[in-house]
Amino acid sequence: MTQTPRGFDPHDPKDALSAQHTGAADAPSADEGYDTRQPSGSTDLVSGAPADSTTAQPVETPREEAPEAPPRETPRVTRAGMVWAAVASALVVLILLIAFILQNQEYVQVKFFGLQGSVPLGIALFIAAVGGGVLVAVAGAARIIQLRLAAHRARVSRETGQGTRRR
Repeated sequence: MTQTPRGFDPHDPKDALSAQHTGAADAPSADEGYDTRQPSGSTDLVSGAPADSTTAQPVETPREEAPEAPPRETPRVTRAGMVWAAVASALVVLILLIAFILQNQEYVQVKFFGLQGSVPLGIALFIAAVGGGVLVAVAGAARIIQLRLAAHRARVSRETGQGTRRR
C-alpha cells in the first residue's frame, strides 16, 4: 500500500516532478525522521556523479529503549499432571494391547513345568510379558531395599560417631 508523505502537494510542480523522477511519493519526508538536505561533497552511489538535493538521507534520532519483557515463567510440573500423563500413557498401551490380543486369537499349545494347555496366542504372550514385568519389579524392589538398608546403616553410624562396619 502506497502512502502519500506528509507535506506532499500533487499540484505543486516541484513535488510532482520529484515524485516522478525519484519515487518520492513512496519516500518519507523530513517530517517522518529523514533529513532531505544533501551533505556537501557527496556523490550518488549508483552513478558516481554528484548527488542532487532531492535524495533523502536518514537522520539518527535518539530512541527510547523498550522495557525488558518479564521473564517467562516455566510451567510447573505437578503431581496431578504427572498422574494424568501416566494414566494417558497407560490407556494408550492398553488399547494397543487389546488390539494385539484380538488379532492373535489362534490357539497354541503351551507347556510349563509339566502343565499343559491350549490358550490363544495373544493371551499366552500377555501372560509371559506380565510374568517378565513381575520379575523385574521383584529385582528392583530387592535393590531398593538393599540401598535403603545401606543408607540407614550409614546414618546410624554417623549419629553414633562410629565407622561403618561390615558384617
